[in-house]
Amino acid sequence: MTYCLDKNSGVSGNELKLVKFLNKCMPCIVHPIIMKWSTTQVLTVTEQLEAGVRYLDFRIAHKANDPSMNLYFVHMVYTTATVQDILWEVLSWLETHPQEVVILACRNFDGLTKKLHCHLIACIKEIFQCKLCPRNVVPTLRTMWQRGHQAIVSYEEDMEVEKHCELWPAIPYWWGNKTATRALIQYLEHMKQTGRPEKFFVAGINLTENLRYILVHPFGSLKKMTLQSLPCLKIWIKQQYPGPRKECINIIAGDFIGNNDFVKDVIELNTKINPSLHCQSKGNK
Repeated sequence: MTYCLDKNSGVSGNELKLVKFLNKCMPCIVHPIIMKWSTTQVLTVTEQLEAGVRYLDFRIAHKANDPSMNLYFVHMVYTTATVQDILWEVLSWLETHPQEVVILACRNFDGLTKKLHCHLIACIKEIFQCKLCPRNVVPTLRTMWQRGHQAIVSYEEDMEVEKHCELWPAIPYWWGNKTATRALIQYLEHMKQTGRPEKFFVAGINLTENLRYILVHPFGSLKKMTLQSLPCLKIWIKQQYPGPRKECINIIAGDFIGNNDFVKDVIELNTKINPSLHCQSKGNK
């Protein structure tokens, strides 16, 4: 959701006090830097779905001192778009693509009270209704098509998941927290050796800056950092195998997904499970 970060937004409540202090004291200098290192996508949600993305990472927040029930997305700063508007946008896309399935991973929950959690879950139920796949359903495509389910919503709040059968538990995310491509790949390979979880899990090919990296690269940005890493990560992606075996990959998530055929490379991994998909995709082209 970082394609619509609010340039006038304050820093989120979860950020370091030093970052908030510097942004308050020197906004003209610090805020543009924060924006450069907070933006991870440029395509809108609909454009991402059209490109082939089927997993959306939703980090949800309520602004401090905001008397309304409005919820936003957050990545250091808040978005201009509200959560409710984006959920309706996802529904609109699903209605025109009845055989597509999306996974919405709701997490972070910066500033959400119990009342706001109830409000968010009520919105999710109201918007998607029967399109929500309950967690007691084995989510094969055949089963979901038969039942009209198109959305799996994971929720990083165990107490709420227990109360609502429409919500799935949080999906594990392999986050390397690395600034170097080689170190990130080593981390992912190490995680593969430990064995894949039984259910959904995400291998994040996201490079992550730290304060030292930003100081050494004063004219850099997360986009530059990501684009430099993509050729090596593209090779790693093509070497992966989906499936149930210990070393297999499930969901792959990345930043700036509109670049370097990332989505196409991930989707083509499915042909390693079913070679006939390759023939079908060629025919569809």
